[in-house]
Parts: sequence; C-alpha cells; structure tokens
Amino acid sequence: MTTEEIKNGVEKALEEIRPFLISDGGDISLIDIEDGKHVKVRLEGACTSCSLNFSTLKAGVETTIKKYVPQIETVENVA
Repeated sequence: MTTEEIKNGVEKALEEIRPFLISDGGDISLIDIEDGKHVKVRLEGACTSCSLNFSTLKAGVETTIKKYVPQIETVENVA
C-alpha cells in the first residue's frame, strides 16, 4: 500500500468509529502515521477524561484500523 492508501484506510476506519465516540461526547483525530505501521491519534472531548479511553483505543479503534489497514502494528493516543 502507498502512503496515501494507508492514510485513506485509517481515515475510513476513523469515520466508522467516530459516530460511537460522538454519541458519548467525544471525537478522534488522526495525528500522524509513522513508517506506514504506527498510527497516532488524539481522543477528544469527553474521551479525554473518560477512564475507559485506553480500553476504547485498544479494543475499538485499533481493531477497526487494522481491519482497513492490516499492516498497522500500533495505535497510540497522543494528548
């Protein structure tokens, strides 16, 4: 996959996740993709203070991103 294809795949994954986060008063933004394998996102709104945000990131966000872009190895939330 090209860098653009990876970015598009990650953005599609975030679009799939976003409605669930928005319904809880949060959101998510793509910050960076390093080496085509490591994604940095920022949880926003209510998601920043939610005690479940790390679990949400791992369970929902990372799984969904890997569904669209299987070569992604890690997803990290940056404050």
